Amino acid sequence: MEAGVDEAGRGCYAGPVFAAAVILPADFQHPLLNDSKQLSEKQRDLLRPVIEKESIAYAVAPVDNDSIDKINILQASYLAMHLALDALSTVPEFLLIDGNRFRAYKKIPHRCIVKGDSKYASIAAASILAKTHRDEWMQRLHHEFPQYGWDKNKGYGTAAHRQAIEQYGLCRYHRKSFDILPASSSLF
Repeated sequence: MEAGVDEAGRGCYAGPVFAAAVILPADFQHPLLNDSKQLSEKQRDLLRPVIEKESIAYAVAPVDNDSIDKINILQASYLAMHLALDALSTVPEFLLIDGNRFRAYKKIPHRCIVKGDSKYASIAAASILAKTHRDEWMQRLHHEFPQYGWDKNKGYGTAAHRQAIEQYGLCRYHRKSFDILPASSSLF
């Protein structure tokens, strides 16, 4: 019984980092299932309910930008992964972690796999859930601060987002520890 674990939003300028943990049935297959970054938004949105319905267990957890600023993004990513694992309705016997580092979770053995989201179905499923839940969250935040274009850039440091920061400064959802504030800007 293994759980795939991945995060989304680690490199963003704004919003939380999200992590997901997914335990899939051994025989689970879907022709579209792949690393969320290799899929279109439409494909991810199509896969999300399939994964949520057919998984043995799944959980998604955010860690907000204030916590990211306090403990740093790497520790916040580990925390989000641990929170997702805490929320699983089934305790996994083994963890497959996307990436090259992880902070051990309880006494469950784990393996870190670079580009694991393109190699293991459970990690790919976790990447899709983390990404779609985070995108949905950023869509809601966009309504509060539409000037940053989070409905399109999801908080990543695109040219349009950087230009909006230059013009409007940072808001309460930006990650202040990321040193993204232009020298002449203010905070809301």
